[in-house]
Amino acid sequence: MATAPLSEHIVTSYEDELINLNKAISEMGGMVEQAITDAATALLRLDHEGAREVRAYDQRIDDMKDRITDMAILMIARRQPMAADLRMVVTSIQVANDLERTGDMAKQLAKRTLQIESLTLAPKFYNGVKHMTELVARQLKAALDAYASRDAIFDDLAVAYQKAIKAFYDAGCRYLQFDDTAWAYLCSQEELKKARDRGLDVDHLQERHLSVDETQRQQL
Repeated sequence: MATAPLSEHIVTSYEDELINLNKAISEMGGMVEQAITDAATALLRLDHEGAREVRAYDQRIDDMKDRITDMAILMIARRQPMAADLRMVVTSIQVANDLERTGDMAKQLAKRTLQIESLTLAPKFYNGVKHMTELVARQLKAALDAYASRDAIFDDLAVAYQKAIKAFYDAGCRYLQFDDTAWAYLCSQEELKKARDRGLDVDHLQERHLSVDETQRQQL
């Protein structure tokens, strides 16, 4: 039976781990979004049973956060990712923590609902809570979409560079030198080979870095 070279197995496994990590973040985001929507619905309907379900559901969100943290730590230990991949894996831990705290807010809202026995909701309050829930869900989706898109990360990086350069210029600085270590390893065939062996797509990374630099030049 034919077998693929060991390096192929390593690359495929690493890419699969990155994909699974992103899927887990996306799944947790969907769980939190559902918890927020259900908690708000329980409040508006004074649905105690629904509120209790939201509180019980919070444990699943906590479990998912722990699973993502374990996945990320194992990836760092086993794969030793560098540069953008390392930042993405570490960021996944932070995102999972933020999502878990957002889920806690849904649980707290459900807890408050259980403390209300009867209440006549004014239309302004009802519509306000509904609208706020929609805004939160929209913002959560936008944040998760940004996490999933490396292009969005590069675009944010370009904006950060622009703001920093403008601040130095406004302060009177007319000469600024950037020591971008990413370019150094992109010029090393040895480092590029190591990156490919870890499953990184380095073939088009130079062009992406150049596009960030060009965006800075055009907008400053």
